[in-house]
This record gives sequence, C-alpha cells and structure tokens, in this order.
Amino acid sequence: MTATLSPQTKSGVGSGRRSMDWLILQFGRVGPLPLLLLGVFVYFATTTPTFATSNNPTELLQRSVFLLLMAMGQMLILVSGGFDLSVAAVVSFMSIVSSQVMLRTYSGSGNEVTAVLVSLALTLLVGGIIGLINGMGVALLKINAFIVTLAAATILGGLTIIVSGGITVTGLPTLFSRVLASDGPLGLSWLVYLTIPVVIAMFFLTNNSVFGANLYALGDNPVAARIAGIPVRRVTIIAYVLGSVLIAYGAWLLTARIGSGQPTLGATYTMETITAAVIGGASLRGGRGTIVGVVLGVFFMQMLTNGMNLARLDANSQQIAIGVALVFAVLIDRLRDRARTYSAVQRTLALAA
Repeated sequence: MTATLSPQTKSGVGSGRRSMDWLILQFGRVGPLPLLLLGVFVYFATTTPTFATSNNPTELLQRSVFLLLMAMGQMLILVSGGFDLSVAAVVSFMSIVSSQVMLRTYSGSGNEVTAVLVSLALTLLVGGIIGLINGMGVALLKINAFIVTLAAATILGGLTIIVSGGITVTGLPTLFSRVLASDGPLGLSWLVYLTIPVVIAMFFLTNNSVFGANLYALGDNPVAARIAGIPVRRVTIIAYVLGSVLIAYGAWLLTARIGSGQPTLGATYTMETITAAVIGGASLRGGRGTIVGVVLGVFFMQMLTNGMNLARLDANSQQIAIGVALVFAVLIDRLRDRARTYSAVQRTLALAA
C-alpha cells in the first residue's frame, strides 16, 4: 500500500519546514552572537557576584575601546578578502614610537598639548604607511596576505626591539598618561569619547559611501567587481591603509591607558581582532561584516575576558578560552555560509515554483 499524508499532516510538515527554513535564514543573517552574549552574561552574573555590579559595565566599556578600534580595522581588511597578521606588531611598534616622539617633543617644547598632538599625528601617519605597504604588497605585487602581513609583523617586531632597546618608555606628559584615561562626563573615560566618533564615521563609511559598496563587492566577488569597473587595487589598498590607521590609533589610546610605551604591548591582539570580527559576522572569505557586528563581537570577547578575570582564572586558562573562541568563530563562519547558501537556494526554488 502507498502511504498518503492527510491535509492536516501536510500542513504540519509544511509549517515545520517553513519554521526550520526561517531559523536557518536568521542564523545566516544574525548568527549565534545574541544568544552567546546572553549566555555569557547570565553565566558570569550567577557565578561571579561582582560581574553584574554597577561599576563593572562601565569598566567593561572602557576596556573595549582598544579592541574595538583594532577589530574594526581588521574587519575592513577581512571584508576586502584579506586579513592582517601584523596587528600585535603594529600595536607594540606604535606604542614605542609614539611615546618616544611625545617625550622628545615635550622635552623640547614644554607644551603637553603640542607633544600629544604631534604624537597622534605621527601615529596615524606611520600606521597609514604600514597599511600602504601591506596593501601594495597584496594588491600590486599579488603576494598572499598571509605572507605580506606576517613579514610586516616580523619586521616591525625587530624594529620595536631596536628602537626601544627592550626598555619601557616612561615619563610621558600628564595630559596623555593620566588625563586621557581619567573619567569624563557620565563617569566614562575620555578614551570612550575619543572612540565614539570613529565608530560612527566607520558605520557611515561602510554603509553609506561608494567606497563601502565597492569594498563589499570586491570581497564578495573580485572578478565580478573588476568587470563592473570597480578599482579593485585602489579599494584593496585603502582597506589596508584604513585598517592599519585604526589599529595604530587603538594602540595610541592603549598606551595612554597604560601610561607608558611598552615593546611587548598587545601581544594577543592579532588573534583577538580576528576572533571578535568573525564572531561579529565578518567572513574569512570576504564580502561580509558590519560595524554593529564587530561592536557586539568585541563586547562578547571583553565580557568573556572580564568574567574570567573576576573568576580569577589564570592567564593560561584565559588564553585557552580565547583560542577555543577563535576555533568556534571559524566553525560558525562556515556554518553561516552554508545557511546563506541554503536560504538562497530555497528562495530560488520558491520563485521558480
């Protein structure tokens, strides 16, 4: 006998299938990050009493600005179809160089404002030059981004030791080492207020500009982008330049919080920026990623680190947890790609029916 489905059964099967298709569609669009944020918050709030206190969210926000700036830079490069392995080296190099320039300028002029502004200008300039070199290596010389940025990391690591002699730079102007890291309006650090305009600018750049549209088109399909007349080389180079400038700026603010230039600063930021960006929805294959997603990804990373610190986990355990988060992020990236492909096929079939 041939089994047949009753209308009610067919309706139930169809409804269940539509629900599953909707869940897959939302997973492809949003990913698991909202649930992860909620889960991490609930876990640490119930296991660590100080996690949900009134002061901790403010502290969490202030600690997030450095990773946020660097992760936004990494996201731009990921969207273009590349990645940057020189983040940690850029952080330590810029910390030393900006501190030394600031100290010498201050010693010569005696003006704290001048010293801080000169240091900031040089930081952004050198960061842009590093990004320009990386971008030209990828776009013009056609060298794999892995090789280019790894070589940059190696070179910058050596230069940092040579320039610093392995010694921390201290005695920086009070305006930089104390005032910038102090509390401003609403109890938030001035570092937060120096970050907010950059986040807003990056949001509009990626969502409401020709460059943003070209960047996503390039990462999604380089061949189609070139055929469409998009200046692929120029867009790639600009992505690396902007990414490196954001990383350098984050390093400058991090140096202000610490109050000294350190040759080993930011050793884990390369992995953390990739993890935060990918967990936030950026694809390792390019063409996808948003500033809002990066913000949420950074909050997840900082919430995880903050909770582990309050739970008094040792540094080795924290490194293991972050490494697991990176593997998880890569796995989720692949699953989301499959979910997007499945949803696209289902839409095509629905239109053809």
